Amino acid sequence: MFALVGKLVDYRSVRTGAVIVEDNVIRAVVSVGELGEWGVDEVYGGENYLVIPGLINAHTHVAMAKFRGLGEDLPTEEWLEKIIWPMELEWTRKEIREWAEISLREALMNGSTTVNDHYFFADEIAKVAEKLGVRAFIGQTVVDEVDFPLAGPEEGFRFFRRWQNRSELVTPTLAPHATNTVSLDLLGEITELSTETGARVHIHLAQSRAEVSEVRRRYGLSPVGLLERAGLLNERLIGVHGVYLNDSNFERLAKAGSTLVHCPTSNVKLEARTVNLRKLLDLGLNVALGNDSPNPTGILDPFLEMRTAGIVANLTAGRAHAIPARELFGMATVGGARALGLKAGLIEPGYLADLVLIKADKPWFRPLENVYSLLIYSARGSDVEKVVVNGKVAWAKPS
Repeated sequence: MFALVGKLVDYRSVRTGAVIVEDNVIRAVVSVGELGEWGVDEVYGGENYLVIPGLINAHTHVAMAKFRGLGEDLPTEEWLEKIIWPMELEWTRKEIREWAEISLREALMNGSTTVNDHYFFADEIAKVAEKLGVRAFIGQTVVDEVDFPLAGPEEGFRFFRRWQNRSELVTPTLAPHATNTVSLDLLGEITELSTETGARVHIHLAQSRAEVSEVRRRYGLSPVGLLERAGLLNERLIGVHGVYLNDSNFERLAKAGSTLVHCPTSNVKLEARTVNLRKLLDLGLNVALGNDSPNPTGILDPFLEMRTAGIVANLTAGRAHAIPARELFGMATVGGARALGLKAGLIEPGYLADLVLIKADKPWFRPLENVYSLLIYSARGSDVEKVVVNGKVAWAKPS
């Protein structure tokens, strides 16, 4: 049993106190004066520290760190066809392990306690997540409308069955690539397995004009309409990007209880396009944040993603301060937790002990008044001092 002490900051409140961690959950939240009554083995933090819920990267491809910086300044289709896809066909299991470990270490160092990954050789990524103590939702990417040997549907189903109920840290998901690369028949099979098991379905959704056009040509439907026909519009659906969806599509997602993962840095860099975040939140749609991957965003820093989301939201809303800092923080914590079905994202007894300790003694934290604003617009991943996942210290900054 140990404690984290400082300003305790979650989406609901900011208060000074101590978080008592026992086993893999938050046992209690008490005043600093009460800490001596608990007989904890270790105390971390203190004055000038912030304790926040672990940040959740709700969409990423961690092994793509191998491609960081490659294909810069190319149009998206050329970047994919000339750089990414040819290199992906050369992946080996050993390389996937090596690059997944590089990225997952980076994610921890920057305050992410949970990642939701969508890629090939998913077994290797899962093993690395367990080794490092990262909470990971992992899906083996599947396609059947294009010829891509690493993404055969049967391997996706086999991976899911292999990891189902196997690990405290790793939860398998179903990961159809996108609405234009996966057939209606395969989406139907995925629906059946998701309904049977309660599995999350993690899919790229309207990430390009070509995707929307292809789905319309084949089925006479929007990508959301296709998912609805397949039976996938429900609270287990995690759609990513959505930059080519209209208001009606977003309303249907919100009504179904689905999640949209907003990846602002990637969207603006690759497509020069983004969603109207204020409008989505006003519809009641659950929004989580993702970084997409180390390529193209360059860095696995959730603080950067929160900051970018806030700045870009002002442009799309046409007014300043469109999204309060507290709301942005909520997307990276409770929004991600809701998407993944986790009892996490709040500093409350009974919640998972996925927590981050930040040393707030730097000049950019002064004055330590509006803490939500400081976390979004001043903090960066390098301010993270310690990361707790599932009640264990998974990473600590060297002293």
